[in-house]
Amino acid sequence: MRGSAAVRTTIYQLFVRHFGNTCSARVIDGDIEQNGCGKFADITEASLRAIKTMGFTHIWLTGVLEHASLTRYHGIPADDSVLMKGKAGSPYAIRDYFDVSADYAVEPENRLEEFSSLLDRCHELGLKTIIDFVPNHVARSYCSDVKPDLNFGESDDSSRFFAWNNNFYYLEGDLPMLLPGGEFAAEGAGRVTGNNAATWEPSLSDWYETVKLNYGHDFTTGRNTHELPSKEAHIDEVPDTWVKMDAILAYWQEMGVDGFRCDMAHMVPMEFWAWASRRARLRYSQCYFMAEAYDGDPAKLTHDNVLEALLANGFDTVYDGDSYELVKSVVEEGRNTNDLDALLWDATRLEKMLRYSENHDEVRLCSSHHWGGHGAKMGKVVTAFLSAVGSGPFMLYNGQEVGEVGDGDEGFAKDDGRSSIFDYGSLPALSQWVNGGTYDGGGLTEEQTALRDWYGEWFVLMNEPAFVRGGVYGLNSANFKNASFKAGDEAVAQSIYAFLRHDRESDEAFLVVLNFSPIHCAKNLEVVIPKSAQEWLDAEVANRLIIGDLDPCGVTVIQLAL
Repeated sequence: MRGSAAVRTTIYQLFVRHFGNTCSARVIDGDIEQNGCGKFADITEASLRAIKTMGFTHIWLTGVLEHASLTRYHGIPADDSVLMKGKAGSPYAIRDYFDVSADYAVEPENRLEEFSSLLDRCHELGLKTIIDFVPNHVARSYCSDVKPDLNFGESDDSSRFFAWNNNFYYLEGDLPMLLPGGEFAAEGAGRVTGNNAATWEPSLSDWYETVKLNYGHDFTTGRNTHELPSKEAHIDEVPDTWVKMDAILAYWQEMGVDGFRCDMAHMVPMEFWAWASRRARLRYSQCYFMAEAYDGDPAKLTHDNVLEALLANGFDTVYDGDSYELVKSVVEEGRNTNDLDALLWDATRLEKMLRYSENHDEVRLCSSHHWGGHGAKMGKVVTAFLSAVGSGPFMLYNGQEVGEVGDGDEGFAKDDGRSSIFDYGSLPALSQWVNGGTYDGGGLTEEQTALRDWYGEWFVLMNEPAFVRGGVYGLNSANFKNASFKAGDEAVAQSIYAFLRHDRESDEAFLVVLNFSPIHCAKNLEVVIPKSAQEWLDAEVANRLIIGDLDPCGVTVIQLAL
């Protein structure tokens, strides 16, 4: 294989609370003393080198900002229990944008220094660092002791639901907030929840533990935000929330953070993103912005396709939730793999969108409750498709590479097939790889070791030119009548998916063939390469390539001689 001058962005999502925690107690709803907690210091040079060797370019250090918690430290009180989701708390209920969680420090009073040292370790190995930026909402207990002069709401006119320079939206009256469990929370001036619920009695599905931030637009009037300042506006010409958010981004950039994963970015005006990303890149030209966003959310603040709007307003990449859901429906609902062709015609989706087969919001691939309950083998074929069909960035969630299952009741999160972000605990499979801090995988089974090796080899392959910058050509339509193009007794092309990747600059090409059936082997499989595909390759290759047998959830990649 030829080397590649370009490097594909591959992101390792590392949830600090879990990553280095090897405590095996896993008490349901246990506290930090019972279940332990990962530390910045646990993310050692050895662990980072192992991640780097797998082919990753960026590490998303998830959940590092100080957030609401029931654990108290000297000078840091515990939050109101009735406003908490789990003892550890949601990492998206930020209590101080200018600080990191004391849970993650060996010496809590030195937590910022320990975090800074972690950034240095990442950079010494050439890994770019990303942290969360949660712009839409904060914890109800928000109060910065690092930058008290930049606290939210202190100059607000709380007698008005909306004012351009207010940081929050205020409810009428002076009532106690009635929470879903029937308890009251002392609220003072009532504020709208993070998910836009303007009520004194939020439901269980509301983000009642958070309050929504105001960017100078009254969200109740609709999605037209054109009244907001332009991206070139001077800092004295923008709403107060913009000023404070810019200060937050600048603070972490100065510390050495290379980029930001922006939570629920579609709920924030596009004008802010254009302004903030421009200013961030004036400070550091390569500052990386990735957005969690969903076009189908009625709370989005644009009439346009929100994914395209975010890319146009400063983002490097945006979550591709639609591709994830499509592949999940192929596996769980039995949709024909030909339906995957729908992804091939959208160049923006192929080249810019961030793909993933797991993240902290989604279920584990190996969960017994999801993805058909077929275990680690399903993770390979799903990840292979989502990462190889386009040249956009790809993200892997810690534990995915060793088959973490996410099963079991952990506390607030219950048994939902996810690794809880609300509770203290460790990840059983990942702990076996950590192996007491050696990060050598000594505790893994042979199957887990083989899975991690596969992920490592796969992401090295994804840095070949054909996958970094090449085009894609789907082959299922040309094989619809191909009698061998099936698995078991299933209908023709029901479970097999094949495509080409080709880079003209290096003249490198690969054939990728996937079997999405978790049960049936494809016997004596052959793939037709039609004349149109050969013209696309600008080369004469065999019009029928013999693959042989392809196991259930099998993945085959063949480099073509052009």
